[in-house]
Amino acid sequence: ALSLASAVAVSAQPAQSQQPVPREPIATIASSASADARYNPDRATVSIAVQTKAATAAAAAADNSRKQAAVLSALRALGMTDAQLSTTGYNVSPEYRYGTNQPPTVTGYTVTNTVLADVHDLTQIGKVLDAALAHGSNLISSLDFYAANTDAARQKALTDAVVKARADAQVAATAAGGKLGDLLHLEVGGASAPPPRPMFMAKAVSESTPETQINPGAQTITVSVSGSWRFLPDK
Repeated sequence: ALSLASAVAVSAQPAQSQQPVPREPIATIASSASADARYNPDRATVSIAVQTKAATAAAAAADNSRKQAAVLSALRALGMTDAQLSTTGYNVSPEYRYGTNQPPTVTGYTVTNTVLADVHDLTQIGKVLDAALAHGSNLISSLDFYAANTDAARQKALTDAVVKARADAQVAATAAGGKLGDLLHLEVGGASAPPPRPMFMAKAVSESTPETQINPGAQTITVSVSGSWRFLPDK
């Protein structure tokens, strides 16, 4: 009986709760940086449009269809495939005459058909532009150079950006009377390339017209990073 009572008394005693040990705050230093790398483009996209006007929408559309078909045929003759030629816009809009104290009057219609040509051989850029203009295109609105593979340039920019960010953090740590510890966090931003170049061309092309000269030059890719490191004060 004594043994049983003793066991009950012991089990009835409340267990002591474990108090969490407070952690000391971690001192950190954060830094961000960006870096550029250059690469040579090997491809380009060019926006080629045919714009026609007529008294009726149907007439403007028919004229536009005939001219755009001639443009596409000329581009295919240069070796471009259907996969490289995509329609990016088709617009029909009325034109108005405005009079004093009178409602606007429709005077005709404008049809614009835009095709994006993806050129895989930069030596053909001039030929593509000239062929399009010679066969009915009257508006070239943009030219964008790019590379099929920019991994090497992107990785170089990323490496340089991380080195810059850590160097800045080390300078800050030294100025604060300490040094950098382990890396705690690193975030890599998306790589960015320059925007497409606006380009507006409209000219008549004849057999004696010299080929349009286009120089792609080198392109730049930019990568940004941000990171944080543990700060270790000198003791």
